[in-house]
Amino acid sequence: MDDAVDAVLHFASPASPVDYADHPIATLKVGTLGTHNMLGLARAKKALFLLASTSEVYGDPQVNPQPETYWGNVNPLGPRAVYDEAKRAAEAFTMAYHRTHGMTTRIIRIFNTFGPRMRVNDGRAVPNFLLQALKNEPITVYGDGSQTRSLCYVDDLIEGVVRLLEVDFSDPINLGTADEITMLQLATRIRDLCGSSSELVYKPLPEDDPKQRRPDLTRARRVLGWEPRTSLEAGLVRTIAYFRDRLTTR
Repeated sequence: MDDAVDAVLHFASPASPVDYADHPIATLKVGTLGTHNMLGLARAKKALFLLASTSEVYGDPQVNPQPETYWGNVNPLGPRAVYDEAKRAAEAFTMAYHRTHGMTTRIIRIFNTFGPRMRVNDGRAVPNFLLQALKNEPITVYGDGSQTRSLCYVDDLIEGVVRLLEVDFSDPINLGTADEITMLQLATRIRDLCGSSSELVYKPLPEDDPKQRRPDLTRARRVLGWEPRTSLEAGLVRTIAYFRDRLTTR
């Protein structure tokens, strides 16, 4: 490749528990070998390297909200480890290249994000609940539904990513929303917005499923002047419209 490269943005990885359960070795490889390869490309091109990391580096957190200084509570041998540890290794690779080779690097820790163009069969909470609600099928809630997530609309997340490209800051930055919601509340909200007659059904909580997920956005506000602007309801309305259209055209 002789063309100039300004930046290498490494977003590649399965991100749904369904996907990395089906492809555990590929998930590990893209987070480790893939990150190494992309860093090598960025170094050769003297380009900025941005790593899309994840809130999963915090594991099942014992601190809430989670600041970037929190080292996490990750089970390295559990079924989620192929994703969690791959991303932790990717961050270590990125910082090693930054320190050793003086490379310009950025790390974003993406918290739960949703919006149009998600796969209908993605396997994460919002697509699952939407698909079941729009089909008037039972909505599956895992555990007692008290586990929380903080759901950021995709347009807001992208704005944060673009802003990070424009500042000089190499330490990780959380991107997400501080608006925390339980899975039971989310299922009920989606059912109501869809006008669905679905009932709620409960299944056992998957192993190592985090009980809380909420970012500390202090660093993002200070460094990027950024915080999400789209309300959960507004984002869900747009996402429901997309899913409804997809289901009627399939």
